[in-house]
Amino acid sequence: MSSATKALTLLSYFSTARPEIGLSQLCRIAERDKATTYRQLQALESVGFIEQNPATKQYRLGPALMQLAQVREATVPRKDGAKTVLRTLADRTGETAHVTVLSGTTLYGLCECESPHHGTRAVIDINTFPLHATASGVCALAFGPSNLHAVALENLDEFTANTPTTEAKLSELIEAVRETGISHSDQCYEIEIQGIAAPIFDHTGHLAGAVAVACVASRFTPELAHTIKTELLIAARDITHNWGGTIPRPIEQSWAKSLTKVTEQETAS
Repeated sequence: MSSATKALTLLSYFSTARPEIGLSQLCRIAERDKATTYRQLQALESVGFIEQNPATKQYRLGPALMQLAQVREATVPRKDGAKTVLRTLADRTGETAHVTVLSGTTLYGLCECESPHHGTRAVIDINTFPLHATASGVCALAFGPSNLHAVALENLDEFTANTPTTEAKLSELIEAVRETGISHSDQCYEIEIQGIAAPIFDHTGHLAGAVAVACVASRFTPELAHTIKTELLIAARDITHNWGGTIPRPIEQSWAKSLTKVTEQETAS
């Protein structure tokens, strides 16, 4: 990893839940020494990517990122193409819907929509999604570029007792997603949260990210799971279409087989 890449990686540790970070705390989070981290922060500060709060002396994201974000959104308006779809998905499932986008080997949150149907609901408060521990992340591993697998194996942090922390367990999850075309995270990143995700594609024909629903575990029933999956696939097709892409035929076939199997099980019961 180049020095420039290491410096830019520091930006990913900031979030709405953690808008400001001190030097010592950032060293612990990034697992880097103080001298190196300080030099990297100075480099980022010199171009406006971060700034130091004069009152707290902690660091926060800088104004230059706002300009880059505006340029990105103006030239590649993916967020606009997803917002309306997410509102419908959240309304029909009664749960929080969100979209992630893959950039390089990092899965970033693009936008989310909380359902007004329940007072208690899942809150998306992270900017980058662990590849091994979230439904969106495993979805990216299943259908994204092959180099993601090595990146995931280097970062098998344990978030809950259900988090896959071995290569064998992660490979098992990936294969299950490839078979069904749908990813399911059973409290792997956060206790009491079930996640279901489906891949989305853009004009390049490659995986662009994932659309997902995060559900409070106490409300998660087989009936709700079926509803979420059904609505999720509609959303995945709509967002993919808005982004100029097409769902690959093998994934469409997996979706059809998966939902047919669930329907047959419900009829038999």
